[in-house]
Amino acid sequence: MAFIILIATVVISLYAMYRNQNIYYRWMFSPWRVRREGAWHTFITSGFLHADLTHLAFNMITFYFFAFRFEEIVGATNFLIIYLGSMIIADMGSFFKHANNPNFRSLGASGAVSGIVFGSILYFPTSKMIIFPLPIPIPAYIFGVLYLAWCFYAERQARDNINHSAHMFGAIAGAVLTVLLEPRVVQHFLNHF
Repeated sequence: MAFIILIATVVISLYAMYRNQNIYYRWMFSPWRVRREGAWHTFITSGFLHADLTHLAFNMITFYFFAFRFEEIVGATNFLIIYLGSMIIADMGSFFKHANNPNFRSLGASGAVSGIVFGSILYFPTSKMIIFPLPIPIPAYIFGVLYLAWCFYAERQARDNINHSAHMFGAIAGAVLTVLLEPRVVQHFLNHF
């Protein structure tokens, strides 16, 4: 499943970037369009679009390092539920916050990828992770706390065009969905401390 998602995301993103930019309007997440035009599909389709090559590469490299190992543990069906569930839930904060803003748009797999990363953290809480650009490895559970704190702070500052709330909601969704689908992970996580 992870391989199919990786290939589909790369192909669709490149196709939209270089061959058919009209897809952006139809598939990009817009709370205003969801409410007024019923564009509910954009909760999913927007996760297969990326703004540029850097955006695509960052998400897919992160996906590559976490998704395949995670899928081996939880299985293809649970992996798909966690990935797509995180993708949908990632946009919920934006949906309510920007429902009356016709100019707000969001795209990218970051929320879903964050969900996979946080599901993985539950299985490997003491594995080492690096917060870019700092080259200091830290335990995954500490990375998780710092990541959520950063997302919360950055969303409040709103100084860039990054949907930080999608990262935060996607990460939390990934952890919660993993626990709901794989309750044994809670004891596994606690056994590391």
